[in-house]
Amino acid sequence: MNEKMLYKRAIAKWGKDSQVFMMFEEIAELILSICHSRRSNKIVFKCDLISEIADVEIMLNQMKILFDITNYEIDLQKIRKLERLEKRLEENKK
Repeated sequence: MNEKMLYKRAIAKWGKDSQVFMMFEEIAELILSICHSRRSNKIVFKCDLISEIADVEIMLNQMKILFDITNYEIDLQKIRKLERLEKRLEENKK
């Protein structure tokens, strides 16, 4: 299976707007799963969380295609943000 081709087929079939709204839905489901963690069986919660993270990652990959964003661009931002996080954590040690 060619993942990128599969994402492109999904976008072609359902359209940009539909896939953007699906992204919103999947993020909302992940948020709900995390919120339910307080009252869920830990094994059930973990299985649900894994499933919701997978859904969000699939939709994120479609968003990259839709908005012409490369993994390289994201990796650069992650490095900057992780450096900022590290700096904040070091500042809090003082």
